[in-house]
Amino acid sequence: MVHENSLWPKGLAIAAPASGSGKTTLTLGLLGALRARGHVVQPFKNGPDYIDPAFHAVAAGRVSYNLDGWAMGAGLLRSIAAQAMGADIVVFEGAMGLYDGTPDPGRDGRGTTAELAKRFGWPVVLVLDAKGQGQSAAATALGFARHPEAPPFAGAIMNNVASPRHEAMIRSEMDRLGLPMLGALPRNPEIVLPERHLGLVQAGEQADLPQVLAKLADFVADHVDLAALEAAAGAAPAPTPGPWPKPPAQRIALARDVAFAFAYPHMLEGWRRAGAEILPFSPLADEAPDPSADLVWLPGGYPELHAGQLAAASRFLTGLRAFAQTKPVHGECGGYMVLGAALIDKAGTRHAMAGLLGLVTSYEKRRLHLGYRKATLQAPMPGQAAGATLWGHEFHYSTILEQPDAPLAEVRGAAGQMVPETGSVRGQVSGSFFHLIAE
Repeated sequence: MVHENSLWPKGLAIAAPASGSGKTTLTLGLLGALRARGHVVQPFKNGPDYIDPAFHAVAAGRVSYNLDGWAMGAGLLRSIAAQAMGADIVVFEGAMGLYDGTPDPGRDGRGTTAELAKRFGWPVVLVLDAKGQGQSAAATALGFARHPEAPPFAGAIMNNVASPRHEAMIRSEMDRLGLPMLGALPRNPEIVLPERHLGLVQAGEQADLPQVLAKLADFVADHVDLAALEAAAGAAPAPTPGPWPKPPAQRIALARDVAFAFAYPHMLEGWRRAGAEILPFSPLADEAPDPSADLVWLPGGYPELHAGQLAAASRFLTGLRAFAQTKPVHGECGGYMVLGAALIDKAGTRHAMAGLLGLVTSYEKRRLHLGYRKATLQAPMPGQAAGATLWGHEFHYSTILEQPDAPLAEVRGAAGQMVPETGSVRGQVSGSFFHLIAE
């Protein structure tokens, strides 16, 4: 139990002016480098993201949790942050730019990295891509450090530094402006993590990932002042945690493989804390859900990359259909697509899915759907009654071609605008492109 007068473990927030600056590369290297120095390191990730935390977990040897000020209330944020108790240091990876968030506030703010860094007392390490600039990199750091909403500023680490002379130019200006420079990462094309349409290729799909992360840890240790970085870590008082998410059933058959990997650790933690039993199965291995379960839950992932294999998974599909005759089934995003009648892949090939909903989706006709979502249920779904309000997000590239079933929810974006992806419900089967973050 966390008591009112205790502190969160000391930590640092890894932030940047924008996406693509090197936050994830630095975070993964720091996790490994600090762990190699004998520290127990607790990773966190700001905002909706399934992929980066899986890499964090491999690098740190400890589950990485999402913290989201837009979708989560203060109590749940405190509960998740309390998972760091017992660690020596926290490394919290930000999202996008340090001050980037929604125009309108959600449950505990606009979802910015700056807000959460201030809440938990974790000073910011600003990652700056120094390619194509010299002293101006220091001016950027000054602006971020002196912003009126600035969290404590630990210092900056320059990325893509071209030469020792380039580093010296920036370091001299940082010194003149009174800003700590904690490291300089030279350009290194040999350390690259492969990407695809939703971000990095998943950690579970990279057999050589431990070796890559070990090289990255050594790279960061060689070019970052780890002692100064550790000394800059800070923490705020830790109030009592709040409630965790409630499980949607007592015994939950959960699809788990590289096609269905997008289940938030804090959701599963909440389910387990309430005594729910999670029964994993792999649709890609043609495993059927446990027929003794109370609920089948199909999370999101990459079914569009495995549509032919899923369409041929007869034991999985037969078992899922049989289960749905008497018990509830729910799918999120990719799971929703698999519950539908068909999925059209990138090449335009139509693959028959479970047919428990009439949904037809196309990955051939790609369009980005991205953003926070607030859903008001128009029909019940597992664990939630009609009328309940849920907080989450949507992130996919598939297009709905047919959606003939009754809508599951009225869905709005962060600014309150109506969203056409309402989800579907047919009997005890429900699904939506909406990813649940908090109730």
